Amino acid sequence: MTAIVTDFFKKKLINFLYDEVVNAADSNEYYIGIGKSDQYNAGDTIIDPIRTLREERVARANLQSVKKVTATSFVIPRYNWTSGTLYSGYSDSVVGIPSNTYYVLTEDNEVYICLQQGKNATGVAVTSTVQPSYTDAGVSQYQAFETADGYRWKFLYALSAARASDFLSAGFIPTQRIDWNEPGDSAGLNTFELQQVDIQRRAVAGQITSIAVTAGGSGYTSAPTVAINGNGSSAAATATISGGAVVKIEMNNESAAMGSGYDYASIALSGGGGTGATARPVVTSLAGIGADPREDLKSSSIMMTTKPNGSESGTFVIDNDFRQIAVLRNIKDTDSDTLFTATNGRALKYHQMSAPATTFTVDKFIRGASSGAAAYIDDIDSSVIYYHQNENTGFGSFSNGELLEESDGSGSGTITTAGLNSIVNPYSGEVLYIENRARIIRDAAQTEDIKVVITV
Repeated sequence: MTAIVTDFFKKKLINFLYDEVVNAADSNEYYIGIGKSDQYNAGDTIIDPIRTLREERVARANLQSVKKVTATSFVIPRYNWTSGTLYSGYSDSVVGIPSNTYYVLTEDNEVYICLQQGKNATGVAVTSTVQPSYTDAGVSQYQAFETADGYRWKFLYALSAARASDFLSAGFIPTQRIDWNEPGDSAGLNTFELQQVDIQRRAVAGQITSIAVTAGGSGYTSAPTVAINGNGSSAAATATISGGAVVKIEMNNESAAMGSGYDYASIALSGGGGTGATARPVVTSLAGIGADPREDLKSSSIMMTTKPNGSESGTFVIDNDFRQIAVLRNIKDTDSDTLFTATNGRALKYHQMSAPATTFTVDKFIRGASSGAAAYIDDIDSSVIYYHQNENTGFGSFSNGELLEESDGSGSGTITTAGLNSIVNPYSGEVLYIENRARIIRDAAQTEDIKVVITV
């Protein structure tokens, strides 16, 4: 037995996660955490994480600090429009995004979907040489248009400076559907959102965006007539022949000839003196192109972002490094075992020392002289040493009053109170995502722009 999961189902799954992250009323809290100040190995070569419970425990053990997810968006892979690139037209029969993408981000941070690929008189695909722009084309923002290179495009939305700052990255573009109560309702919407609302509400359901020639046939002396059969209306197209075969079929104009209301359609070719040519229509989603860019662009990913700034009031380590990022859901407060809800917090254990721990150095390996317990130093604050233990150190318990020494340095001192817990319990909640990165060094003036992408 063979089976598939539909794009709609994947969209529903990622929607569930998105709704839970952004909906403050559902009592679920999402955090991005950083950790692992110790090296992966002798060469500090990044180790690929594995989808196991053990890997989750390792990430928890390495955790230094957490900060609440501050922004979330659906995202799609980033493809900048580039002259001389071959783009595909939107298709209802291609899985995922084709190798020649069917959408682009322009230099004006505008996102366009390609409805029809440019082809020459013999039906050979040509590269795109004119950057799409509805303003340059002289059409309304919701209308499809054709550029001089034969490509047919439709504007979907533009990125505001704020959304570009939060979500635009080297690899991803944010996308969204704007919810509104009534057409023209402007309450709480900015200029970019109002523009997208206008495009959404003007989307035409069940259009024929293009027609794919499945067999060119032979013996044609003139272009055959193209009949589009189905339960919609007004779609019209024209065939082109070359060498006695049908080489391309194009919709008659950019908007009206795509028709409307088609749940299904077929193509019948007649006349022209030849035989054997067949074609298939490309039909839009039930809502139409532009009604929901997440659907048009097949988004199955969301991006969560947060921006730790310096020490975050003493809760984030500075003058040290981290190598691991995790997304955690519903972690708890160590002392009360209730849901942790603060903006940020530490997850490290710590020792209270008998004197300022100035002789110790971050990143060093420490061991208790009597207990034999070992750990890595993450941070030092006066007479407090923050540390973490993992499989490399073991999870031995330090003792009050014992001598603490650096095995790979000269630091030493006496522990007054051993093994205290920071406010965040790293072994609570659920770990949803683990990413290993190259070493990142933090300092007091540094702000990390952490972007995490989760794909279903």
